[in-house]
Amino acid sequence: MALDAKIPAGEMDKKWSDYKGHVKLVNPANKRKLEVIVVGTGLAGASAAASLGEMGYKVKAFCFQDSPRRAHSIAAQGGINAAKNYQNDGDSVFRLFYDTVKGGDYRAREANVHRLAEVSGSIIDQCVAQGVPFAREYGGLLSNRSFGGTQVQRTFYAAGQTGQQLLLGAYSALERQVALGNVTQYSRHEMLDVVVIDGKARGIIARDLISGELESHFGHAVLLCTGGYGNVFYLSTNAMGSNVTAAWKAHKKGAYFGNPCFTQIHPTCIPVSGDHQSKLTLMSESLRNDGRIWVPKQQNDNRKAIDIPEEERDYYLERRYPAFGNLVPRDVASRAAKERCDAGYGVGTTKMAVYLDFADAIVRYGKIEAGKTGNHNPSKEEAIALGKKVVEEKYGNLFEMYDKITGENPYETPMRIYPAVHYTMGGLWVDYELMTTVPGLYALGEANFSDHGANRLGASALMQGLADGYFVIPYTLGNFLADEIRTPAIPTTHEAFVQAEKVVADRIHQLMNVKGTETVESFHKRLGKIMWDKCGMARNAQGLQDAIVEIQQLKKEFWSNVRIPGEINEMNTELDKAGRVADFIELGELMCMDALNRAESCGGHFREESQTEDGEAKRDDENFSYVSAWEFKNEQGWEMHKETLNFEIVKPTQRSYK
Repeated sequence: MALDAKIPAGEMDKKWSDYKGHVKLVNPANKRKLEVIVVGTGLAGASAAASLGEMGYKVKAFCFQDSPRRAHSIAAQGGINAAKNYQNDGDSVFRLFYDTVKGGDYRAREANVHRLAEVSGSIIDQCVAQGVPFAREYGGLLSNRSFGGTQVQRTFYAAGQTGQQLLLGAYSALERQVALGNVTQYSRHEMLDVVVIDGKARGIIARDLISGELESHFGHAVLLCTGGYGNVFYLSTNAMGSNVTAAWKAHKKGAYFGNPCFTQIHPTCIPVSGDHQSKLTLMSESLRNDGRIWVPKQQNDNRKAIDIPEEERDYYLERRYPAFGNLVPRDVASRAAKERCDAGYGVGTTKMAVYLDFADAIVRYGKIEAGKTGNHNPSKEEAIALGKKVVEEKYGNLFEMYDKITGENPYETPMRIYPAVHYTMGGLWVDYELMTTVPGLYALGEANFSDHGANRLGASALMQGLADGYFVIPYTLGNFLADEIRTPAIPTTHEAFVQAEKVVADRIHQLMNVKGTETVESFHKRLGKIMWDKCGMARNAQGLQDAIVEIQQLKKEFWSNVRIPGEINEMNTELDKAGRVADFIELGELMCMDALNRAESCGGHFREESQTEDGEAKRDDENFSYVSAWEFKNEQGWEMHKETLNFEIVKPTQRSYK
């Protein structure tokens, strides 16, 4: 079955404005009769709930944390992209659109990406109005820095804590609506099912994580803003609580899952230190602006970094990709680091790391600072002292974090980094209106598959989350709700709610009654190892086939031998985690099936059988220029549907950053 993405007709740069001009509207009096459920209160959820509350809808917002401020959006450090061309360096809406489609290795839907580029500038204006403290130039203009995969500076930032500052902006907008009574907020609630009535999403079943009680909530529409599923790999840069459960329950109720195998590996992560680690910490990609990445030229070199002379260092990204250097896209930088480490040039105790070195930048900035006072020939010591202050101002909290975690001072010695699982480009399949294949059920931000193709460019996650919440869903949701104004609120005593609640309760009892001997954590770790080894940075047919068999076996074991202490009707974090890991196990199987089916390399999906002579990803546009959208059939299988990708403007070519 071919999927209808509902892409408006007409020229690319007029599609969105034409759509907005002809879309159905809901008048203010009718908005007050309509109820909308928003699940997740990160950037996409908080911005959507705040916007819809402001418009007059009755909104219920759910988050499983104790406060929306704890959403994982706060962990985004480096910045947010927007095509404002403040630097006067040639940026434009078209160039942001082009870079994003190319960066995603030509596996994204052009119309969605163009819309994202169009609204990007408005996001910055909105956030400045909210008081987000973006970095500024001396003259007062907002500052920009570079990120991977682009040759312009379009990334707006607030030191190394951009995500946190943007979330505080969206959170304050949300809390204002809560205070006005337009939004009701449910913290410590986890969505465990979608309720579908007459083919439309009409509510959710949520569990109060403090009391353990199940609750039914009605909504004329349901918006899932629940983030990505990177924790399927166990070790990732995601917060420990980040999970796939809400999206997975929607998937099992009929929402197709798009491109599940597209995961992003981030190149600048603090390396794994041992077997007892539960998460990984990211060093912002913004560090690749000024840091140079290198390994020793000789294998197994055990000298300290500062003892290795310049001529014995291999700045391999600058060598292999002279046009972009250290600012190649994430998938390219990650594979290059893996290649060097696999070949025996890695550093540190595990030899699975490369250096990110700021020495050159510190001296360069120091000389500029000295020049401001008329000292055009500072000594090296003077330059270093002055340069450190500049670097501290730009990246201080990141350097501090690195120091705290590793016990090493990155001003004095290079950071050690290695790629790690970060963002997921796959997610629930949505059309141009962000609606899933279940009418009335929408997915926003990282929870959908829509804008990044096979690889996300740095600083585009914050952009997509806020674009979807502030500027897209307020228009597209009305197109559906305009036909629902005569639908009265459905009481939660309705058979569909009662039935859904019973299914959720039965599953919880089933989990608690296994009473096996293995912890939830041990199953999660085992799943993560299978996924990282066989569906991680490199994949091959044999490994993926083995992984599917191993995951099916793990699922059997989980449901016959997991041990969950405590009771159901109380706060029970092990029970919460068990439900999430059970969903991850099922998702892991689908990811491996999707990766096995996609017999090409593109972006973050690297099939070893499909590479160029010099080890770059080799796409097969003739056979794989589509979105794979998987329909859940039963516990034994899925059916794949295809959305064919047509490129009107950015014609697919072999990506080159050389």
